[in-house]
Amino acid sequence: MCTVVPISLTVGANRIIPTIAIPHPLGNPTLDAKDEYELRYHLVEKALKALSTEVEGQKVFED
Repeated sequence: MCTVVPISLTVGANRIIPTIAIPHPLGNPTLDAKDEYELRYHLVEKALKALSTEVEGQKVFED
């Protein structure tokens, strides 16, 4: 999970999940608590799916 995908690609990460922003990679302080929870839940679901997906080379898991 990262906020700057090009850096992850440069260092050779094989599973890359883009997140929100550098100061808040797994959240958004402008959202209310319920919406932020849903956002975080979705990101973790995406990360778990990425971990269970076979990849060759590098793959960016977009929505």
